[in-house]
Amino acid sequence: MSRSLSLLRRAVEKWQAPAVSVVAEKTRDPFWVLVSCVLSLRTKDETTAEATARLQALAKTPAEMLHLSVPAITRAIYPVGFYKTKARHLRQICADLIGRFGGRVPDTIEELLTLKGVGRKTANLVVTVGY
Repeated sequence: MSRSLSLLRRAVEKWQAPAVSVVAEKTRDPFWVLVSCVLSLRTKDETTAEATARLQALAKTPAEMLHLSVPAITRAIYPVGFYKTKARHLRQICADLIGRFGGRVPDTIEELLTLKGVGRKTANLVVTVGY
């Protein structure tokens, strides 16, 4: 039994944590969990992590990100999958967070699902990992 556990432990050590989990541990910020989760859909974790870092260098909050143009967000997140659509969605999400939720990320799945580009998977991850 202990040999099996040892083999399993060594095998698992080689795996990297998902980008969304890494962002959650680093930032402890539901906003960045939401952003990284939106970016991660149909994108490799390594690409998601790099795009998230580039975007964080430009803006730290929804209000700051709202000051970025869609082309600036697009350049920062390229080459994530569907980067043009995700750039528009991220900007709209920031506008909604400020306009409808007082700048905070909702902590319920129902409210998160009202945000453009946020589906059930993203909403569940934000609630479970972001809070």
